[in-house]
Amino acid sequence: MTRRVWAPIGQRPIALGHHRFDWLYVTAFVSPASGETFWYLHDGVSKPFFEALLATFAREANAGRERTIVLVLDNAGWHSEAGLKLPEGVRLVFLPPYTPELQPAETLWALVDEPIINKHAADLKELNDIIAARCVALANERGTIKSRAGFHWWPEIANAK
Repeated sequence: MTRRVWAPIGQRPIALGHHRFDWLYVTAFVSPASGETFWYLHDGVSKPFFEALLATFAREANAGRERTIVLVLDNAGWHSEAGLKLPEGVRLVFLPPYTPELQPAETLWALVDEPIINKHAADLKELNDIIAARCVALANERGTIKSRAGFHWWPEIANAK
């Protein structure tokens, strides 16, 4: 990943890169009200994987009969409810198409990417290690997460009846 950086006039900044096609997917579940996050790193996406991920998240977030968690999702193909077994206590709400600006988790990607901007990872394992460490650090920065994901209108929507 590259980003603009400052450089003295007449000097060109250098950012190493190596184009390849290895994939690392980061999934984030975030509570905009509290800043609590759950992070998962994986090498692919599919409906069966998403189903297993929801079960893991529900277990770790204590969703169930006593606690319902509403997940706001985009319309990615693997998010669709058709044939998806939802864990108890998890409810899905889908955003209108092409509205990533309404997705609270969308604001987190710039924070996740921060340690790899203009940097070079030798391989996928190194990249995974860097991003995993960043996700652990972000999980402890609830104030930062809340300020990014907690849109000013979110409490009004969450408390609407």
